Amino acid sequence: MSTIGFDRAKYITLQSEHIRERRAQFGGKLYLEFGGKLFDDMHASRVLPGFTPDNKITMLEGLKDEAEIVIVISAKDLTNNKVRADLGITYEEDVLRLVDAFRNYGLMASSVVISQITEDNKAARAFRRRLERLGLKVFRHYMIKGYPSNVPIIVSDEGYGRNEYVETSRDLVIVTAPGPGSGKMATCLSQLYHDHKRGLTSGYAKFETFPIWNLPLDHPVNLAYEAATADLDDVNMIDPFHLAAYGEQVVNYNRDVEIFPVLNKLFEQILGSSPYKSPTDMGVNMAGLSISDDEACREASRQEIIRRYYKALVEEQRTEAEPIQSERIALIMGSMGLECTDRAVVAPALEVAKKTRAPAAAIQLPNGEIITGKTSPLLGACSAMLLDSLKALAGIDDNVKLLATESIEPIQRLKTEHLGSKNPRLHTDEVLIALSVSANHDENARKALDQLAKLKGCDVHTTTILGSVDEGIFRNLGIQVTSEPVFATKSLYRKR
Repeated sequence: MSTIGFDRAKYITLQSEHIRERRAQFGGKLYLEFGGKLFDDMHASRVLPGFTPDNKITMLEGLKDEAEIVIVISAKDLTNNKVRADLGITYEEDVLRLVDAFRNYGLMASSVVISQITEDNKAARAFRRRLERLGLKVFRHYMIKGYPSNVPIIVSDEGYGRNEYVETSRDLVIVTAPGPGSGKMATCLSQLYHDHKRGLTSGYAKFETFPIWNLPLDHPVNLAYEAATADLDDVNMIDPFHLAAYGEQVVNYNRDVEIFPVLNKLFEQILGSSPYKSPTDMGVNMAGLSISDDEACREASRQEIIRRYYKALVEEQRTEAEPIQSERIALIMGSMGLECTDRAVVAPALEVAKKTRAPAAAIQLPNGEIITGKTSPLLGACSAMLLDSLKALAGIDDNVKLLATESIEPIQRLKTEHLGSKNPRLHTDEVLIALSVSANHDENARKALDQLAKLKGCDVHTTTILGSVDEGIFRNLGIQVTSEPVFATKSLYRKR
């Protein structure tokens, strides 16, 4: 388990102050592009232990009377039915989840931009109608030929001018999205163009947590960001514009560096002059100044990189894709001298699988103890591991059976005889239900059940790819799972 390495309170204070300074710089409306996740920023909480998933939204709560939210979703992601892997829901559903979440925090959220629209995008039209039926304001932004290099077309009535103007009533406009590549920056710049034509003063800034500009290029926190975005071809690099302007080495990433000359031209066309000398100048990011234990963050980031590697391997196996993403992350691991076995739960799980010649699992408890689970006629490996870990946390003797055979067998018969299941072993959800029933009359079961919250943040490794049920249970419990890229069965058809 990670030790605290990040000062949450300091971060919220510094970040709020920096946003206020940036607003004062422009004097009018500020469009603040939020990179990463505003809610549930699990990546940041994993690599910066102490950074809680709600840090950003807590900071925004202090500005709720001055801010409003615009959510951007790409028509391409609607067409591809793109899914947020950490939550298991589509980007389309996440837009609705985000609106609800913002409103629950008292933040104004009523506008959605569908970006990168083409004339024949049926998914975009259908989603627009759905949002409007729910009472949300929807604005369409279109694909621009030659974007982002053809500045004369972009900054014209055929470019940004064709986009629908998002009417906002407050001076701090937070532009966010379910995920990367949504068109957040283009939305902000489109708004600047329309504001300028209306004679309104406005500016743009970027809230991007990673890479952290004032950490070294090869710092594990920044390398973990590269691993997390391996599917986007993102690469961290020294910001050459910042170096030339200030003589200072800071870290940015290739997409912002590559597009900065174009952004400068866009700013000049729209505002008359560019307010920034480098892409790093555009950012408002105090995360690096809030690290309280550098080594804790380094180790947490090393572990995240290994997790990302396994995640890529599994996804490539599931989709029968070429190993492009995993190979990129393997290069990062190689540069750091990292191996898969540097993840403490990997070797114990593999050892059990080797001995039993069946799927196995291992979990590391908060005190560092590792508990393994093996496959049996009654329980799957994950279910066995889950029960044994709860026993260990509750101080229950290992020989005590939390679930009697006679309580498991009726569930197995129901599965195989009536529900058409070929696997009689209990999944993790079935084990937890059975444990809950037993807790009504068994003190040990009750004690074990009371330990569930302690599993949050624990690391697990399985020797086969998890089914959707076990995957969902571990996600809901907050357990960080990796798996070998091996299917549990040799069947060609698998329910996804």
